Amino acid sequence: MRYRRTDVAGGTYFFTVNLAERKRTLLVDHVEVLRSVIRKIRQRHPFRIDAMVVLPDHLHALWTLPEGDRDYPTRWMLIKAGFSRRLSRGERRSESRKMKGERGIWQRRYWEHLIRDDRDYARHVEYIHFNPVKHGHVERASDWLYSSIHRYIRAGIVERHWGIDIETDDSGEFGEG
Repeated sequence: MRYRRTDVAGGTYFFTVNLAERKRTLLVDHVEVLRSVIRKIRQRHPFRIDAMVVLPDHLHALWTLPEGDRDYPTRWMLIKAGFSRRLSRGERRSESRKMKGERGIWQRRYWEHLIRDDRDYARHVEYIHFNPVKHGHVERASDWLYSSIHRYIRAGIVERHWGIDIETDDSGEFGEG
Protein backbone atom coordinates (compact mmCIF):
# COMPACT_ATOMS: atom_id res chain seq x y z
CA MET A 1 0.00 0.00 0.00
CA ARG A 2 1.32 3.45 -0.93
CA TYR A 3 1.22 6.13 1.73
CA ARG A 4 -0.54 9.23 0.39
CA ARG A 5 0.31 12.71 1.60
CA THR A 6 -1.41 16.01 1.04
CA ASP A 7 0.67 18.28 -1.13
CA VAL A 8 -0.43 21.80 -1.94
CA ALA A 9 2.20 24.02 -3.50
CA GLY A 10 2.96 27.00 -1.26
CA GLY A 11 0.80 25.50 1.50
CA THR A 12 1.11 25.82 5.24
CA TYR A 13 1.47 22.52 7.11
CA PHE A 14 1.47 21.33 10.71
CA PHE A 15 3.86 18.46 11.49
CA THR A 16 4.51 16.09 14.37
CA VAL A 17 7.83 14.27 14.11
CA ASN A 18 8.74 11.64 16.73
CA LEU A 19 11.86 9.84 17.85
CA ALA A 20 11.72 6.07 17.38
CA GLU A 21 12.37 5.57 21.10
CA ARG A 22 9.85 7.85 22.75
CA LYS A 23 11.54 7.70 26.16
CA ARG A 24 14.79 9.28 24.89
CA THR A 25 15.62 12.96 25.19
CA LEU A 26 17.81 13.36 22.12
CA LEU A 27 16.01 16.40 20.72
CA VAL A 28 16.61 18.66 23.73
CA ASP A 29 19.98 17.05 24.52
CA HIS A 30 21.13 17.96 20.99
CA VAL A 31 18.89 20.94 20.24
CA GLU A 32 21.79 22.97 18.82
CA VAL A 33 22.53 20.17 16.35
CA LEU A 34 18.87 20.15 15.32
CA ARG A 35 18.85 23.95 14.92
CA SER A 36 22.02 23.86 12.85
CA VAL A 37 20.67 21.16 10.56
CA ILE A 38 17.37 23.01 10.07
CA ARG A 39 19.22 26.26 9.24
CA LYS A 40 21.32 24.43 6.66
CA ILE A 41 18.30 22.78 5.02
CA ARG A 42 16.40 26.11 4.96
CA GLN A 43 19.31 27.67 3.04
CA ARG A 44 19.14 25.00 0.33
CA HIS A 45 15.36 24.42 0.45
CA PRO A 46 13.69 27.57 1.82
CA PHE A 47 10.55 27.51 3.95
CA ARG A 48 9.14 29.68 6.71
CA ILE A 49 8.84 28.32 10.25
CA ASP A 50 5.64 29.92 11.54
CA ALA A 51 5.76 28.11 14.89
CA MET A 52 7.78 25.28 16.40
CA VAL A 53 8.40 23.50 19.65
CA VAL A 54 11.09 20.92 20.37
CA LEU A 55 10.36 18.49 23.20
CA PRO A 56 12.61 15.68 24.47
CA ASP A 57 11.18 12.98 22.16
CA HIS A 58 9.15 14.80 19.50
CA LEU A 59 8.65 18.13 17.86
CA HIS A 60 5.78 20.07 16.32
CA ALA A 61 6.25 22.56 13.52
CA LEU A 62 4.11 24.82 11.37
CA TRP A 63 5.77 25.57 8.04
CA THR A 64 4.79 27.62 5.01
CA LEU A 65 6.43 26.53 1.78
CA PRO A 66 7.41 28.93 -1.01
CA GLU A 67 4.95 29.64 -3.79
CA GLY A 68 4.86 26.71 -6.21
CA ASP A 69 6.76 24.37 -3.86
CA ARG A 70 5.16 21.32 -2.28
CA ASP A 71 8.20 19.26 -1.34
CA TYR A 72 8.14 19.07 2.44
CA PRO A 73 8.98 15.31 2.41
CA THR A 74 12.48 16.05 1.06
CA ARG A 75 13.01 18.72 3.70
CA TRP A 76 12.04 16.33 6.53
CA MET A 77 14.17 13.55 5.07
CA LEU A 78 17.19 15.87 4.95
CA ILE A 79 16.57 17.23 8.46
CA LYS A 80 16.17 13.76 9.97
CA ALA A 81 19.19 12.37 8.10
CA GLY A 82 21.37 15.40 8.91
CA PHE A 83 20.51 15.22 12.61
CA SER A 84 21.08 11.45 12.74
CA ARG A 85 24.46 11.69 11.01
CA ARG A 86 25.72 14.13 13.65
CA LEU A 87 24.87 11.85 16.59
CA SER A 88 26.93 8.93 17.85
CA ARG A 89 25.68 5.50 16.93
CA GLY A 90 24.26 3.26 19.63
CA GLU A 91 20.50 3.49 19.34
CA ARG A 92 18.36 0.36 19.16
CA ARG A 93 17.61 -0.71 15.58
CA SER A 94 15.11 -3.23 14.32
CA GLU A 95 16.25 -6.02 11.99
CA SER A 96 14.45 -4.21 9.18
CA ARG A 97 16.44 -1.03 9.79
CA LYS A 98 19.70 -2.98 10.06
CA MET A 99 19.02 -4.69 6.73
CA LYS A 100 18.32 -1.31 5.09
CA GLY A 101 21.33 0.34 6.73
CA GLU A 102 19.08 2.84 8.53
CA ARG A 103 19.64 4.54 11.82
CA GLY A 104 17.05 4.07 14.56
CA ILE A 105 16.74 7.68 15.70
CA TRP A 106 13.42 8.75 14.14
CA GLN A 107 10.09 7.11 13.49
CA ARG A 108 9.95 6.53 9.76
CA ARG A 109 6.80 8.48 9.21
CA TYR A 110 5.45 11.71 10.60
CA TRP A 111 2.08 13.37 10.93
CA GLU A 112 1.25 16.23 8.58
CA HIS A 113 -1.87 18.34 8.30
CA LEU A 114 -2.59 20.96 5.63
CA ILE A 115 -3.75 24.17 7.31
CA ARG A 116 -7.19 25.07 5.94
CA ASP A 117 -7.87 28.61 7.16
CA ASP A 118 -6.95 31.28 9.71
CA ARG A 119 -8.82 29.54 12.53
CA ASP A 120 -7.04 26.24 11.82
CA TYR A 121 -3.72 28.11 11.72
CA ALA A 122 -4.34 29.82 15.08
CA ARG A 123 -5.45 26.55 16.70
CA HIS A 124 -2.26 24.79 15.61
CA VAL A 125 0.01 27.64 16.72
CA GLU A 126 -1.65 27.51 20.15
CA TYR A 127 -1.31 23.73 20.25
CA ILE A 128 2.40 23.98 19.44
CA HIS A 129 3.06 26.60 22.10
CA PHE A 130 1.00 24.85 24.77
CA ASN A 131 2.54 21.41 24.17
CA PRO A 132 5.31 21.61 26.82
CA VAL A 133 2.62 22.39 29.42
CA LYS A 134 0.41 19.57 28.15
CA HIS A 135 3.28 17.10 28.61
CA GLY A 136 4.11 18.38 32.10
CA HIS A 137 7.53 19.85 31.28
CA VAL A 138 6.62 23.36 32.52
CA GLU A 139 3.73 25.19 34.14
CA ARG A 140 3.73 28.11 31.67
CA ALA A 141 4.35 27.84 27.95
CA SER A 142 6.84 30.72 28.12
CA ASP A 143 8.99 28.72 30.55
CA TRP A 144 9.93 26.21 27.82
CA LEU A 145 13.18 27.25 26.15
CA TYR A 146 12.76 25.39 22.86
CA SER A 147 9.65 27.12 21.52
CA SER A 148 8.77 29.83 19.05
CA ILE A 149 6.49 31.29 21.71
CA HIS A 150 9.42 33.53 22.66
CA ARG A 151 9.34 35.10 19.18
CA TYR A 152 5.57 35.63 19.56
CA ILE A 153 6.10 37.30 22.96
CA ARG A 154 8.85 39.60 21.60
CA ALA A 155 6.55 40.58 18.71
CA GLY A 156 3.72 41.39 21.14
CA ILE A 157 1.43 38.72 19.66
CA VAL A 158 1.00 36.94 23.01
CA GLU A 159 1.70 37.87 26.62
CA ARG A 160 4.34 36.06 28.68
CA HIS A 161 1.60 34.50 30.82
CA TRP A 162 -0.29 33.17 27.75
CA GLY A 163 -1.68 29.65 28.05
CA ILE A 164 -2.29 29.49 31.79
CA ASP A 165 -6.03 28.85 31.32
CA ILE A 166 -6.02 26.71 28.15
CA GLU A 167 -7.72 23.31 28.17
CA THR A 168 -5.83 20.47 26.51
CA ASP A 169 -7.16 18.81 23.38
CA ASP A 170 -6.94 15.04 23.76
CA SER A 171 -8.84 14.26 20.57
CA GLY A 172 -5.75 12.75 18.95
CA GLU A 173 -6.30 15.12 16.06
CA PHE A 174 -2.81 16.61 16.24
CA GLY A 175 -0.90 13.40 15.46
CA GLU A 176 0.79 12.63 18.76
CA GLY A 177 -0.67 9.14 19.00
